[in-house]
Amino acid sequence: MHLNDFALAAHAWPFEEARKLLKRVEKRGGSREVIFETGYGPSGLPHIGTFGEVARTTWVRRAFTLMSKAPTRLLAFSDDMDGLRKVPDNVPNQEMLREHLGKSLTSIPDPFGTHTSFGAHNNARLKAFLDRFGFEYEFLSSTECYKSGRFDKALLTVLAHYEKVRDVVLPTLGPERKATYSPFLPVSQKTGVVLQVPVLEWNTERGTIVYEEDGKKEECLVTGGRVKLQWKADWAMRWLALGVDYEMAGKDLISSVELSSKIVRAIGGTPPEGFNYELFLDEQGQKISKSKGNGLSVDEWLTYGTEESLALFMFQKPRVAKKMYFDIIPRAVDDYIAFLELYRTKETAPEQRLENPVWHIHGGKPPEEAYPVSFALLLNLVSASNAHNREVLWGFIRSYAPDASPEANPGLDKLVGYAIKYYDDFVKPTKKYRAPSDKERAALAELAEKLRGFATERDAEKVQFEIYEIGKRHQFEPLRDWFKAIYEVLFGQSQGPRFGSFAVLFGCSETAALIDRALKGEFVSAE
Repeated sequence: MHLNDFALAAHAWPFEEARKLLKRVEKRGGSREVIFETGYGPSGLPHIGTFGEVARTTWVRRAFTLMSKAPTRLLAFSDDMDGLRKVPDNVPNQEMLREHLGKSLTSIPDPFGTHTSFGAHNNARLKAFLDRFGFEYEFLSSTECYKSGRFDKALLTVLAHYEKVRDVVLPTLGPERKATYSPFLPVSQKTGVVLQVPVLEWNTERGTIVYEEDGKKEECLVTGGRVKLQWKADWAMRWLALGVDYEMAGKDLISSVELSSKIVRAIGGTPPEGFNYELFLDEQGQKISKSKGNGLSVDEWLTYGTEESLALFMFQKPRVAKKMYFDIIPRAVDDYIAFLELYRTKETAPEQRLENPVWHIHGGKPPEEAYPVSFALLLNLVSASNAHNREVLWGFIRSYAPDASPEANPGLDKLVGYAIKYYDDFVKPTKKYRAPSDKERAALAELAEKLRGFATERDAEKVQFEIYEIGKRHQFEPLRDWFKAIYEVLFGQSQGPRFGSFAVLFGCSETAALIDRALKGEFVSAE
């Protein structure tokens, strides 16, 4: 069987989404290309949610291409014709920006002074952001689509169904907005402001709307960039104009997706397939907000963990709300390593590889690199050795895995740097050593003696077995209390990786010496 046969039955969520899309394409027939879209509001800079949406859409697209020969495109759409409603906190020249409130982002000067407009600046940041991760996409600017005439036909269609569109939207509005709502927002020819004013008349034959500005009636065409649609109507119009087949959105936009879907049906189109992903939470379980600054940025994640670990976090359980804070990075890094090792085992069948996140993360071509040491082990190695340069840590790693090197294992070399940085910033400040109880002291003394006898032992399982046996002999119940004691006394933390693996990596004799220092009270007295 070929991979595409396995894909038709695969259970990973991108394949489930792709099968929905396949039914849509088969139902409509023809050979038209399949359009995927992601949207971006460029009043702010790209953020971790932007990465997540483009990555997830890319994975669905990739799964679909394994099932279908239909050509596909991914559109990264920037709504840069939207009027600036408030000045972002994280940009310079805020007073200048306040003078341009209400204008389209592409008609406002760039506060950074590097591009022709604020919208152009943020669009450039978006494209650089997407290029950084190697996404394959076609960038589209709302301003260019409106002004070039690309949206003209769809805009005239909205005008022709003006009352239908209005009737779809009005039930969702309060009394005040109901009285003035129109899907069309004229762009003032005097000031360039996207006007929030009632439409007094509309004329399908002339393709115009009439509104009032400064006490005077004005008539303008709805084509050529002279108007901007309200955003839910705009979303629907865009689906129609661009032929969008698939677009996902956050759970907070479910009602907006439903309304835009009704609007596109009212103007003769079909809403795209898609699903609603859950939002991220901070450490306290609160929704992550850019304005609150209570979430991780892409740059913050990539200071301490790999791009692959971030992608894995985005891949896993997209419909489940997940806490996203610094403490989850080491686990995400090691989970990625585990999935990569599982993918490469000879026992893994082709159909099982399609279920593995690394197949999706790497476009079906995961790297061959091995990781003989986990990120968790590296963190404890930094702690125990007090080493803060790569060469010292690589000395331990080479002793443990003689064939490993920065040249042969560039991914592992990156982890060494991440481990030093993460340990210094997050582990070291929270360490809390404690003295052992009499029972723990006796067990640790026996463990030190056993490790000295192992000397240069490199079999982690053999060492781990003896650690278990010592815990049993000293009647630790449950046995995890024994391992908790080891980590609290030796490392000032309540958990860590398999201690047998650590002892072999650090060296059994060196680990015995570490225990001796702890039993003398050196770590507690140093706090």
